[in-house]
Amino acid sequence: MVGLKPSDVPPPLAVKVLSAGTAACIADLVTFPLDTAKVRLQIQGEKAVTGAAKGIRYRGVFGTISTMVRTEGPRSLYNGLIAGLQRQMAFASIRIGLYDSVKSFYTRGKDNPNVGVRILAGCTTGAMAVSVAQPTDVVKVRFQAQMNLQGVGRRYNGTMQAYRQIFQLEGLKGLWKGTLPNITRNALVNCTELVSYDLIKEAILKHKLLSDNLPCHFVSAFGAGFITTVIASPVDVVKTRYMNSPPGQYKSSINCAWTMMTKEGPTAFYKGFVPSFLRLGSWNVVMFVSFEQLKRAMMMSRARFEATT
Repeated sequence: MVGLKPSDVPPPLAVKVLSAGTAACIADLVTFPLDTAKVRLQIQGEKAVTGAAKGIRYRGVFGTISTMVRTEGPRSLYNGLIAGLQRQMAFASIRIGLYDSVKSFYTRGKDNPNVGVRILAGCTTGAMAVSVAQPTDVVKVRFQAQMNLQGVGRRYNGTMQAYRQIFQLEGLKGLWKGTLPNITRNALVNCTELVSYDLIKEAILKHKLLSDNLPCHFVSAFGAGFITTVIASPVDVVKTRYMNSPPGQYKSSINCAWTMMTKEGPTAFYKGFVPSFLRLGSWNVVMFVSFEQLKRAMMMSRARFEATT
């Protein structure tokens, strides 16, 4: 280790896991209104609205945000934020923080793994993360979907009450509702997001277009966000609708997808595409930039601590 800079030393697993969870929470705080707008657009047309909600239509991401602020107040944009932050600490810590370690496990420590190994590592950590964090995702989506309007009944009044109520009324099955489409969606998102970021960053550094710093991380994250949105949007819409649905509305996630196709057509699978891209693109930029900087800061702090002991 003598003579090596902190940036030359691979960060330990604990640093990666903590950096990933913290960076994802920072990204959620910045982009949460876009995620809420995406959910509202995705569930629009799912069922007829009544009472005070009748006549409210969402048009485009900024139109949705404007309508929500006007009809429900600015706080509505952050419905489900607590569950969202809980989700990221459980979810991103695993899917992003463990990615390099799982990739190394599959290659038995060899450098320059091929695309197949990277995809396998992304699918593995994505599936592991969903298995742990699914209840937080269910609560987050349901909070984002409910309207804060007079005359419209609220399903849940608080995060912990939501967990309790879902467990009491729907059992453990309710808390893990939509696990299959969520594993599918997050396997797609995780391997597309991480592998795209990996490959774009690698290509930029290989061709010496940029140095391994903030502009390189920004470009890599933005490109990964666009590719991920195109591939994952259809599964994301099905996941959102199925997780938000009351018991009995859909027999399964496959039935949910079939109902969407027959009643609304194939375009239903790309509802909320613009907010999905704005959200994923901006989320990726904030998360990956924060992740890289946090890792470096932690490694520098560790190096300074070791130098004084």
